[in-house]
Amino acid sequence: MNSAKLIDGKAAAQRVLTQVRADVEQLKAEGIAPALAVILVGQDPASQVYVRNKILRAEEAGIRSLEYRLSAQTSQHTLLTLIAELNADAAVSGILVQLPLPAHIEETRALQAIAPGKDVDGFHSDNVGGLSQGRAVLTPCTPSGCLQLLEEACGDLSGKHAVVIGRSNIVGKPMAALLLKAHCSVTVVHSRSTDAKALCQLADIVVAAVGRPRMIDASWLKPGAVVIDVGINRIDDNGRSRLVGDVDFDSALPQVSAITPVPGGVGPMTIAFLMKNTVTAARQQAHAQRSSPEAACRSIS
Repeated sequence: MNSAKLIDGKAAAQRVLTQVRADVEQLKAEGIAPALAVILVGQDPASQVYVRNKILRAEEAGIRSLEYRLSAQTSQHTLLTLIAELNADAAVSGILVQLPLPAHIEETRALQAIAPGKDVDGFHSDNVGGLSQGRAVLTPCTPSGCLQLLEEACGDLSGKHAVVIGRSNIVGKPMAALLLKAHCSVTVVHSRSTDAKALCQLADIVVAAVGRPRMIDASWLKPGAVVIDVGINRIDDNGRSRLVGDVDFDSALPQVSAITPVPGGVGPMTIAFLMKNTVTAARQQAHAQRSSPEAACRSIS
């Protein structure tokens, strides 16, 4: 009989959002109104869905949302000017530039233009560096959500061997840093790794973020492993389009002790932690302003 536990990302995200709503109410009682600015450049259909969901979750949490929809022909200068204006606006707590951007805009320049204290995606190099040093900074939402799911499923992560499959700047690298901060022994495997499968077979925890549908099956997994599947891949299944993860769920289920489904696993946690980061940013900015207005200006510039 299969005893594997399904890790319910929807329920976990609701718990995060419930706390976010309580935090927002507390901040508003103190005269602080968190606000999230979301910038969408172009008409990418998936990005439009993501932005709509983010705005909806913000409104449900009591966070004021500011939406900026720019044409696909928007110049890099125009985008950077808008970001600079939002950086300077004390009423804006967090800024998010929805990716991907049109090819003529340099993604790195846009992300680096966001003030680190308002970088609720956690992509600015100051926040990336702070995470690698173990400092308290705004961290990327998807890895942060994955870590919470792991802590709820496993309890104390100290000493566990975690394998992260994939080394992207958005998930793989920050996930490895968060797991190290949680005192795991961490291995990162990628396309150049020698015998990635054998490395995964040693892991207590596997975080799959490689973007290849059903690449990891039961033969990759240690009996009793905990699996977090970050992959979201659309496939054609006998003429029907559906979403699957990087892990072959049906194969893995009898082998593991706990696993996230796709959809309904990691996805909801990403937006929940975006809201949590926005509240954290609002609180930090208000604290800096109260303690030293000059320092507050430096902290968000």
